[in-house]
Amino acid sequence: VSDTDTPSASMQSSKMKKDESFLGKLGGSLVRKKKNKEVSDLHEEGKNAINAPLLPSGTEIHPEDALLEENAERIMLDPSSHENPKFKDLVKTLTEWINSELEEERIIVKDLEEDCYDGQVLQKLFEKLSGRKLNVAEVTQSEIGQKQKLQTVLEAVNSVLRPHGWTVEWSVESIHSKYLVSIVYLLVALAMHFQAAIRLPEHVSVQVVVVKKLEGILQTAVLTKELTTTTEDAFDTLLDHAPDKLNVVKSSLITFVNKHLNKLNLEVTELESQFADGVYLILLMGLLEDYFVPLYNFFLTPESFEQKVHNVAFAFELMQDGGLMKPKARPEDVVNLNLKATLRVLYNLFTNYKNSE
Repeated sequence: VSDTDTPSASMQSSKMKKDESFLGKLGGSLVRKKKNKEVSDLHEEGKNAINAPLLPSGTEIHPEDALLEENAERIMLDPSSHENPKFKDLVKTLTEWINSELEEERIIVKDLEEDCYDGQVLQKLFEKLSGRKLNVAEVTQSEIGQKQKLQTVLEAVNSVLRPHGWTVEWSVESIHSKYLVSIVYLLVALAMHFQAAIRLPEHVSVQVVVVKKLEGILQTAVLTKELTTTTEDAFDTLLDHAPDKLNVVKSSLITFVNKHLNKLNLEVTELESQFADGVYLILLMGLLEDYFVPLYNFFLTPESFEQKVHNVAFAFELMQDGGLMKPKARPEDVVNLNLKATLRVLYNLFTNYKNSE
């Protein structure tokens, strides 16, 4: 490399001094700003420490708490409840349920807080469950647009749930601020009202921290919120707590289904296996409701798992058309020879049609 390609040592030295001088001035102002911010932060921490003596350990006061208006409050999930195994199980169950319901929409929910706060997922879920189309914009990026969509969705949800005695534990603000407890309350209510084919974990409670400003002082309290109670019905009790009576129930169900299937010269001896492909379920519904089910609507000799699931799901549709509640079982469970799921479906038919000829 020739000398002409390289700056002289004196030029380099001069440039470095200029840079140091410039950075020194800039650095000085940065250091002053940083020190001022540290003093401000320290003052804020001291204020929070004085104002919030009752705060549970492990919970942080957020800077916005100090900015709360008089009598305003902020609610958050206590960090310890985030790790509660039953709560985590409930969140997982609800997430999988939403993904199952919205599979055709190609919507995949991974995080309830991040994926439900803007109203898009809740809109699609409510439309799928209720069969109602809501008049809202498809995509909303702005906060105002998101809250307007949430308002419309929640008004529709509340109009369906309130008349049935549901307490509304959610609001546009709580859901848009990603308050997980409100989101879970709403999803549990929807799942139970629309008879979702899932089993929610029972007796799930969480601790929530309420921060409120009174006379300029931040007050805190810890409340227990019960998200689910028991979803057990008489049939669960029978299967779980009186297994000795199980054979009596199975015998009654076999007598009931054969009374009707015999009209087609069909007979059942094994409940879990002979209903697993859905064919007998479909034929049974036709007999109970007194109509002929066209053969092109289902697979008479299903071979694949998918064909069997199609049959059982179709039988479930026929049950709902007949005015029955949606079965508390998944078609896949019946196909997989899950005895409890199959008995639950048949018991539902038995209680509704036991006096049918």
